[in-house]
Amino acid sequence: MLKVSNGSGKMLDIRSLNTNTLTNPFCQKMVKSKNKSIICTQCYSDAMLRGIRKNCATAWQQNSDILSGGLIPDHMLPTILDAFTRISGHGEVINMTMIENIHNIINHNPHCIFGWWTKRKDLIHQFYKTHDKPENLILIYSNPIIDRVMTTPPKFFDRTFNNVSKDSAIDQNCTGQKCIDCMLCYKPNNNVTTIIEAVK
Repeated sequence: MLKVSNGSGKMLDIRSLNTNTLTNPFCQKMVKSKNKSIICTQCYSDAMLRGIRKNCATAWQQNSDILSGGLIPDHMLPTILDAFTRISGHGEVINMTMIENIHNIINHNPHCIFGWWTKRKDLIHQFYKTHDKPENLILIYSNPIIDRVMTTPPKFFDRTFNNVSKDSAIDQNCTGQKCIDCMLCYKPNNNVTTIIEAVK
């Protein structure tokens, strides 16, 4: 059974469907990059799963296995009662099977708005060659490069999420408040396509 996690800190009151960063080959390649301008080299998820969130690894590994291992039967898709849910608060797309399962979950819960952060635009593009994008999905491209703000989302994406250095003069619209009090990322049709946050 998939585990939908309760949020804490910035994510308080917004639940998320997470996977295990520590066993994701894409994540680990990015975390270990020698290019320090890549935000993943400062990955909060990797650090937390090796430290204060060690206890989450088992449940999130189960999510990784279920989402990437085969298509989930319709009768086993979770019903989510929240108005807003985050996909990949921790972890990243593993394979095309995971993308299809996530879309099936989104389509199974049309009353819920899903915000999905991913760097895997290659796999997203491949998926949408043969699938339609759900109306209740806000797809956010998580720009991997610090201080190189993307103002135009890639094809199929609604927004970009960008990190800038702490001392950057670039204006930021993600300033550390709780997401539930802001909702800039989660509300459809708000005409905001660029989210910018300082590296913590």
